[in-house]
Amino acid sequence: MKNIRVLVVGCGNMGASHAQAYHDLVGFDIVGLVARGDSKHRLNVRLGTDYPTFGSYEEALRKTSPDAVCISTYPDTHETYAIKAFESGAHVFIEKPLADSVAGAERVVEAAKRTGKKLVVGYILRHHPSWIKFIEIGRTLGTPLVFRMNLNQQSHGYMWDVHRNLMKSLSPIVDCGVHYIDVMCQMTAAKPVLVSAIGARLTEDIPIDNYNYGQLQIRFDDGSVGWYEAGWGPMISQTAFFVKDVIGPLGSVSIIANKAESEGNSDTVAAHTQTESIRVHYANINQQNEFLHQDDWIYLRDEPDHQELCNREQVYFQQAIEDDIDLSKSMEDAVNSLRIAFACDESVKRGVMVPIGK
Repeated sequence: MKNIRVLVVGCGNMGASHAQAYHDLVGFDIVGLVARGDSKHRLNVRLGTDYPTFGSYEEALRKTSPDAVCISTYPDTHETYAIKAFESGAHVFIEKPLADSVAGAERVVEAAKRTGKKLVVGYILRHHPSWIKFIEIGRTLGTPLVFRMNLNQQSHGYMWDVHRNLMKSLSPIVDCGVHYIDVMCQMTAAKPVLVSAIGARLTEDIPIDNYNYGQLQIRFDDGSVGWYEAGWGPMISQTAFFVKDVIGPLGSVSIIANKAESEGNSDTVAAHTQTESIRVHYANINQQNEFLHQDDWIYLRDEPDHQELCNREQVYFQQAIEDDIDLSKSMEDAVNSLRIAFACDESVKRGVMVPIGK
């Protein structure tokens, strides 16, 4: 197979990591870097290369005629950029969330199907061995399940700039929440039926109609329930910023990231995927109500760092293109998790519970 000629659009945190993957992996050729500011030039320095750079996405698309486009820009551009890529004949890897509206996400998926091109959404946790194991164990705990998850980020410096820019179009429980809603939906076959959420605007540095702290709750049709909490900003506490816990009738499973929490690095990308260990607790008790089994601790040898996870995402993108993998289910899942997240956002802003799928 010939190398996949890829145009990288957005050269910040995730865009730079994906570009590094394309640069290092066999089977890809970068044909251009696109960004409005200087990040594209800094990325060339980081990679030790001189890839063509563009300030205009449309110009880059026209001049490079790529086989694939990697979109890691702010969410308000995702829909337009993805559809233009499909219509130019390119496959698309796109960072989550898929779009800044449910209707927009549906239009992106429709464009992928209409043009016969591949669409891979950057749900990085789907490529993490420990998260795969976490979900696998969660499915064995019986029904109903209780999901307890959060990711609070005490962002400052550059990351506070990133978060403020994100909040021009999306809230934290939409932008980050889609990851963990996706995890919940992978663990249970039940359908979400009702959501409730709260939020608070803790700074004047964001739009008046947005909030930088939010907490959502989801009810499923089998009695399962889940919550997710997300906060961004220099005022956010780092106490218990990383909770990944699932409880069922037969016990519980938890991702433990003691190092990430003890180092106080809640706003670093690496801390978001750091696992370290999985603790499995068994609910079985004897006649004296004492536990029959001690907790198991699972330490997987394969504990990839953030860059390796990005590499694995791009290897999957390559396989999807070359092996013509059917991505219908993953595209449906991406729209579904976004639909739930936006229902939670609506709940915050209207102050009401919001039904799902009715």
